[in-house]
Amino acid sequence: MKAGRSAVTAALVPGVFLAAWLVLGVVLIGASLDPAARQEVVSAVAPLVGTHGALVFGWWLVAAALGAWAVMRLHGAFVVPIPRMADATRLLAGDAGAPAVRPAGGAAMRRLGDAVNALAAERRRLGDDMAQLVADASRKAAEDRDQLGALMAELDRSVIVCTVEGRILLYNDRARALFRRLSPAPKIAEGAELIGLGRSIHGAIEPAVLAHARAGVERRIARGETRPSARFVTVAGNGTLLQASLAPVRPEAGAMTGYVLLIDDITEVHAAQSRRERHLLQLTEKSRASLANMQAALDMLDYPDLEADERAGFQAVVHDEVAVMSARLAELAADTGRDMLGRWPLQDILGADLIDAAAQRIEAATGRRAERGPVDESLWLLADSFGLTAAVTALAARLGEREEVVTLQLAPAGSWAHLDLVWPSGDGATAAAAAGWQDAPMEGEGSPSPREVAERHGGDLWLAHDRDAAVSFFRFMVPLAAGERDDLLADERPVYYDFDLLAGSEASSALDDCPLDRLACTVFDCETTGLDPGGGDEIIQIGAVRILNGRLLPGESFDQLVDPGRSIPEASIPFHGIRPEMVRGAPRIGEVLPALHTFAADTILVGHNVAFDMRFLRLKEASTGLKFDQPVLDTLLLASIAEPDAESHALEAIAARLGVPVVARHSAAGDALTTATVFLKLLPLLRERGVVTLGAAREASANSPFARLRY
Repeated sequence: MKAGRSAVTAALVPGVFLAAWLVLGVVLIGASLDPAARQEVVSAVAPLVGTHGALVFGWWLVAAALGAWAVMRLHGAFVVPIPRMADATRLLAGDAGAPAVRPAGGAAMRRLGDAVNALAAERRRLGDDMAQLVADASRKAAEDRDQLGALMAELDRSVIVCTVEGRILLYNDRARALFRRLSPAPKIAEGAELIGLGRSIHGAIEPAVLAHARAGVERRIARGETRPSARFVTVAGNGTLLQASLAPVRPEAGAMTGYVLLIDDITEVHAAQSRRERHLLQLTEKSRASLANMQAALDMLDYPDLEADERAGFQAVVHDEVAVMSARLAELAADTGRDMLGRWPLQDILGADLIDAAAQRIEAATGRRAERGPVDESLWLLADSFGLTAAVTALAARLGEREEVVTLQLAPAGSWAHLDLVWPSGDGATAAAAAGWQDAPMEGEGSPSPREVAERHGGDLWLAHDRDAAVSFFRFMVPLAAGERDDLLADERPVYYDFDLLAGSEASSALDDCPLDRLACTVFDCETTGLDPGGGDEIIQIGAVRILNGRLLPGESFDQLVDPGRSIPEASIPFHGIRPEMVRGAPRIGEVLPALHTFAADTILVGHNVAFDMRFLRLKEASTGLKFDQPVLDTLLLASIAEPDAESHALEAIAARLGVPVVARHSAAGDALTTATVFLKLLPLLRERGVVTLGAAREASANSPFARLRY
């Protein structure tokens, strides 16, 4: 727009100059004549103006047009390229990886562009050298950081580190898996609305509970305790019982700057304990009546003159009550055994890995070849892998020398898996002896038997024969791991920490005064059935990703198809690629928006041409009762501020200028990711124009010509 106004102004200059020159000439000639001569000239010229004025005007118009054409050529060659090259040069100055300046205009301008590109190449070379030096100098720190990340990822407990205000600055995969179970919409947001860098832990744990635990830790610090901590139990929003340990994060001899939470889900443990206590109470109450009946019967049996049938009746009472009490004790023992088994330390292991480990151990301990039979590679087991391999190896060792080869196989059976040790059926003596091996100690008196190992898993062990296949096998029943896996990102370890949060909090300053690179942002995009939000078009996909402290967090994302409750026009499908069958059975917008609202809580909303998306969200306020009333930034407006002379502010054009790869264009998640990267690339350009804070960005956006767009 600005470039267009500049060109029009340049085109008008020759005509205005010629007109002014003509008028000035007439004025000067008139001033040089005396009044009488001036009157004679006017009298002589006036008729000529009336008859030949059009010719004079045409002559002026031709000269003005030629002048405008010449000035436009000069303007296009020397004026227009300057601001565009300046923007591209400024971008290169802030980002050495930005695209090279495209020389345009005259030869001098092209030489200038080539010189800028040469300087940028030299800067990149120097930057690469410096980066290498920095990388070499900081390798040890990076190794320590990676070791910390690996340690956190492998811990089998949920670990969360928070600032004193409760903002999360670190968490591991276990914590994310736990919060996925706590989420009110686990299939939509997958817990990302409850846990994330910069989010408040108060969304999952009551602030009063944490404040009480912190107060206890601070009292212990004041008393000079070297390892202060506090433990508490709380109930999550969905009724899950959580046990947590809180320890302080503090510099040496300093005040607490944050705290570490170790959290465990103890719902099942508490339920098992309650069952045991209830069974014990029932056993006590019911046993009183049985004991009373037995005592009465024994008292009557003391009479010497009892008839034989009466004595037999009282003996039957004692016998029946003893049987009832024995049954109750057996039930209690079984329930207690199951609960004890649930507390045995079992861990997730890939079934194929367990089979391989058992085969290697059998071959090493017995010298017998162990083959891998049919194995379901997708099965994850909840198992004591050491105990199981030891049990399988002990059974294989007892086969003696008769059977040279054994086979290990694994198959699913509902919520369990069958782990089989198979060998060819030999003589009857081997089969008869094998029946007793299940209960024999594996390594001498006091060691567990294979059956006890199976029972630790809440399962069982038995010997079976397949006459048709001429094989015998021991079968272990082993529980499958929970359906949800913690493999959140297969290709790379997600980044779940930001220690910069320890330095300060957004609550300490007004939000408008917060620098743009310190904001917590939710960058989002919607795909819709059409372009008329007020005319019945609906959202069919929402994608979002978070930015915190100037860093993109790809591991904290939101991507959900939405059933629009109406048809998807065929004309719109080529743009977003979403067909009706893809949204069939997906949640409706009333289910998705609450999860998105929680995901975006306490953040700034960012989008490209975001007025369009916000219109769809605001039309749903009445039906959902949810308001997205946080500040909103638009990368379209920000780009028009950072690059006012750019030819286009479409998302693809901005991304191309900034060197941002466009992924999955016109999918909500892809556009959100591209917009987020563009937003981060715009920050240094905005900083150069004095737009540093959220308030400055909002004010500058309001003054952008594109801010007049309304939906």
